[in-house]
Amino acid sequence: MTAAATRYAESIGKHNHRRCVSRALSAAERICSERKLRLTPLRRRVLELVWDRHAPVGAYDILGALKKGEGALEPPTVYRALRFLQDAGLVHRIDSLNAFIGCESPENVHTAQFLVCRSCNRVMELDDPTISQLLVQKAKVVGFATDAQDIEIKGLCATCRT
Repeated sequence: MTAAATRYAESIGKHNHRRCVSRALSAAERICSERKLRLTPLRRRVLELVWDRHAPVGAYDILGALKKGEGALEPPTVYRALRFLQDAGLVHRIDSLNAFIGCESPENVHTAQFLVCRSCNRVMELDDPTISQLLVQKAKVVGFATDAQDIEIKGLCATCRT
C-alpha cells in the first residue's frame, strides 16, 4: 500500500486528528523557517482551518470560521493567506471544488495528482513522479512547455462505491 493510500485509509478509519493537525502545523513552521518565509499568526490559523478536517474547504468557510474568533476580516485577507500557503507548498487548490486541502508532503516540492470523489468530495493526494514526468514528456512531443500540473481525477472513493 502506498503512503497516500495509507493516509486515505487512516482518514476514513481510526485517526488521531489532533496529532495530524499538530504535525502539519509543526512542519509548516519548520518549512517556513528554513525557506525564510513569514508564517504570520493569521496564515498559521488559516492553515489550521484547512487541516481542521480531511476534506476540501472553501475560502468563505475559512472566512466564516475566522470571523468567529478574529473579528472583522474581508475575503481578500483569506485569499492572500491561501495564496501564501499555496506558494509555500503547504496547501493545494482543488479547482473543480473551488476549495483547498493541506499538502500531505510539503517538505518536497512536487506536482501531485488528486483523486476527487464525485459523491462525497473526499480528495486523496497522489504524489507519483512517474505520472508527472510522463505528462512533461508528452507535452514536449507536441511542443508544449509545462509550468504547472494540477491534475484532478474524478470518480468514486472506496466508501461511496460500497
